[in-house]
Amino acid sequence: MSQNVYDRPDFFAAYSGLRRSVEGLDGAPEWPALQAMLPPMQGLRVADLGCGFGWFCRWAIDHGAASVFGVDLSEQMLARAATFPMRGITYQRADLSALQLPADSFDLVFSALALHYLPDIAPLLATVHAALVPGGRFVFSTEHPIFTAPSLPGWATDEAGRRTWPIDRYLVEAARTTDWLAPGVVKYHRTIATTVNALLDGGFTLTRLHEFCPTSEQIAARPELEQERDRPMFLLIAARRSDE
Repeated sequence: MSQNVYDRPDFFAAYSGLRRSVEGLDGAPEWPALQAMLPPMQGLRVADLGCGFGWFCRWAIDHGAASVFGVDLSEQMLARAATFPMRGITYQRADLSALQLPADSFDLVFSALALHYLPDIAPLLATVHAALVPGGRFVFSTEHPIFTAPSLPGWATDEAGRRTWPIDRYLVEAARTTDWLAPGVVKYHRTIATTVNALLDGGFTLTRLHEFCPTSEQIAARPELEQERDRPMFLLIAARRSDE
């Protein structure tokens, strides 16, 4: 089973206080770029893998989706999502590493910041491909591999006083244990090439790839985002099921 760090009391309490947890999609700086990758929601059957508090599930219904199936491993995350019931949304607890979905049942599969918790994404990609209708879309975000392979403690300063982000063994793909919100959080480092090739090998056509950088307007509103110009924190990818 994947590590279920979100049900640890210390981690869940810290995560609940994040801006993206309090404000939802509007509190996630990468959301506008990710939203631009999505097809129109009207009438779509949607699955949200790693749905968390259900922010995207509710957004999709509000924007015309016919139904949304939210999946998460964390009981606490799903319990929070269930406090905002909405017609057309169903939730299920499941491990994405062993997820099973009905074939040809979804027009869109979405996932935000969940795939870096999986030791191997190939089984999930096979599940997603089979669950999508021909031409169906898979849109997801994950932590950028530059962000998942820092030399501890991360930020450093060079001789000129400039802040740098040293990289540690970028080409060594393995579990990396970090202290993010709580000690002992395990994430899996993969290169961009590994992620893209897994999609291509899994029967997907890549339609968009974006290494997130905040806009000048976002930085003006939230000055702390200036550091995101020094290294990308998120990798955003859109693909479609191909049957060639």
